[in-house]
Amino acid sequence: MNVLMINGSPHASGNTTLALGEMEKIFAQEGIETKILNIGNKAIRGCIACRSCAKTGKCVFDDCVNEAAPLFEKTDGLVVASPVYYASANATLIAFLDRLFFSTHFDKTMKVGASVVCARRGGCTATFDELNKYFTICGMPVTSSQYWNCVHGREIGEAAQDSEGLQTMRVLARNMSFLIKSIALGKEKYGLPEKEPWQPTHFIR
Repeated sequence: MNVLMINGSPHASGNTTLALGEMEKIFAQEGIETKILNIGNKAIRGCIACRSCAKTGKCVFDDCVNEAAPLFEKTDGLVVASPVYYASANATLIAFLDRLFFSTHFDKTMKVGASVVCARRGGCTATFDELNKYFTICGMPVTSSQYWNCVHGREIGEAAQDSEGLQTMRVLARNMSFLIKSIALGKEKYGLPEKEPWQPTHFIR
């Protein structure tokens, strides 16, 4: 079992990384393998709605999004982490996620998702909600913790002083491990939920 962790911070040794490291220690204890992709400092352009991916199965911009796609397909869980900028996630991360989720057509049902946010002070819950929307549109259960999944710190390393935030990360990782293992057992016994044919509706007729 494995978890793919996407770090949207441009600072590879920043507070967002510190939060993910706290989770990574628990995943190791739980026997869950992890891989971290640091994408926050990469030049990632946004989706241009060309729909080329519908024909080719991959994004027209051949960068780290296409490199991450097969890892996403094979993983049991996805952690998406971001610093908070103007009560929102890092724009580079949003561009990455828009293209990753839109261009990948494999079934994401019951892959477990978790979002992690880091802020100096405010904007955590808005960013938390923003990131969770990627999971809930495609049948991915969202992992909760003892509090909203956030840590606080401005200068590099300050999040280490947020004892409650770090505990929240550890609880999140334990809960995510439990969900991944439980879903694996459920799939063996019951399989995946039955799917109905999609019935799209539009506001313009």
